[in-house]
Amino acid sequence: MLLFMLFFHKPLLKCLNPLPVSNELTCSVSVHVTMAMTAGTTTSFPMSNHTRERVTVAKLTLENFYSNLIIQHEERETRQKKLEVAMEEEGLADEEASTAQKKLRRSQHARKETEFLRLKRTRLGLDDFESLKVIGRGAFGEVRLVQKKDTGHIYAMKILRKADMLEKEQVAHIRAERDILVEADGAWVVKMFYSFQDKRNLYLIMEFLPGGDMMTLLMKKDTLSEEETQFYISETVLAIDAIHQLGFIHRDIKPDNLLLDAKACTGLTNCCCFQDPAEEQWEPLGPPQRFKLAGGKARSAQCILLGEHQYGHVKLSDFGLCTGLKKAHRTEFYRNLTHNPPSDFSFQNMNSKRKAETWKKNRRQLAYSTVGTPDYIAPEVFMQTGYNKLCDWWSLGVIMYEMLIGYPPFCSETPQETYRKVMNWKETLVFPPEVPISEKAKDLILRFCIDSENRIGSNGVEEIKSHPFFEGVDWGHIRERPAAIPIEIKSIDDTSNFDEFPESDILQPVPNTTEPDYKSKDWVFLNYTYKRFEGLTQRGSIPSYMKAGKL
Repeated sequence: MLLFMLFFHKPLLKCLNPLPVSNELTCSVSVHVTMAMTAGTTTSFPMSNHTRERVTVAKLTLENFYSNLIIQHEERETRQKKLEVAMEEEGLADEEASTAQKKLRRSQHARKETEFLRLKRTRLGLDDFESLKVIGRGAFGEVRLVQKKDTGHIYAMKILRKADMLEKEQVAHIRAERDILVEADGAWVVKMFYSFQDKRNLYLIMEFLPGGDMMTLLMKKDTLSEEETQFYISETVLAIDAIHQLGFIHRDIKPDNLLLDAKACTGLTNCCCFQDPAEEQWEPLGPPQRFKLAGGKARSAQCILLGEHQYGHVKLSDFGLCTGLKKAHRTEFYRNLTHNPPSDFSFQNMNSKRKAETWKKNRRQLAYSTVGTPDYIAPEVFMQTGYNKLCDWWSLGVIMYEMLIGYPPFCSETPQETYRKVMNWKETLVFPPEVPISEKAKDLILRFCIDSENRIGSNGVEEIKSHPFFEGVDWGHIRERPAAIPIEIKSIDDTSNFDEFPESDILQPVPNTTEPDYKSKDWVFLNYTYKRFEGLTQRGSIPSYMKAGKL
């Protein structure tokens, strides 16, 4: 492989051209191994599977390397343009007196770009993080609260076992998760700062949202008011639309995947008045909730959470990590079941209060099981006729029903019965008379949970926004208003809104010997590593998103 890469290195460099790139990279490489047997004949050696795989790996390595160079150059230009636009909006571009200030800003930006290039050449691994607590677990991995050792920053680390991904043929889903998180850079998606891998696992280093998820919030309350429901459904509409605009379908919209940020409840209301963020250096003292200023002055990290930013807002997560991993989320699991009407009449005949209690009792167990629940999945996803982004709006309708009624419309004692209810939604989607809701709310749910051809949103997201249920919603500033249900925490590493989980051996040292078949397939995780520019800070400093009051 090394000889192959060295041999083609110069031709590919000629195709690349010095950056900036003016034309598309259209180089292609083909390898032919021939041997002259006679003066007029040529015979090709058959290529073994092992050789073919090594050639594929070499080809992908080269393509990814040079493609990333181009992408990085374009991203640098974009960041430079954003800086110039920001200075112009601040009025710096029109004042001669601001020349020195502009020069300083550009110099700081250039220094940060240099540091980012250095960071990208640094190999990130488990040794760079200290595991604090397990905050989530699924059938094929878990989520941990971790602290980066050199900066003291708190993150959520998602860990997935490679062997399970290969065995369950979920590599495409994992790649989709990673790609969405790389592309998504808005307020509605959980931010990923790093991704890396070792011989055993894949790792995603995400922002930690201590508010927990919507499932936890719904389990604490019987129902939400229509005003509260309007707020959360409005924010989820914008979050789903943000994913759709990137060209992705989530396909697994459910309360578990709607995370909430939170605000620290301390009296340190004015401790975030930074004079010059570029000059204040912080270093970790040890425990995640304490940091020390370079001058020796200690402050609590809780103060970082305070500021003008509002908390308790929705962020979307799990774009492939859970979708497809659970047996219930692989549609072939249900295709062998009949579409006969559901038979659990005892569950159907329960009153709303008893049904909600039964649902909540089983809900958390289903969330962490390998079976899962199909309650929120659109019927067309189960069918072989195909589906589009409208399936996400069906899921939102089910969540809205659960918020107002106390349980989802198709909940049953078993996932199989739930599936049958979903497939027979015309008969099973009913509203209990003992839980009154407005006609506007009922109409929106029915327009979400309908066949895809007639579903609201088929004419664009504006069709949803204009529904009477959302009357009075300020779509452009909804994230700036106080959350419908404020969520408070005690510290930056507060996990009170998460379940308790026992420790596992997922982070145990990797043995030196690896199964040959698994090792031969490890190349499918090529180019999984990622580092976000916005996550870059100087050693020992608090990241800018924390200084701005955004956890």
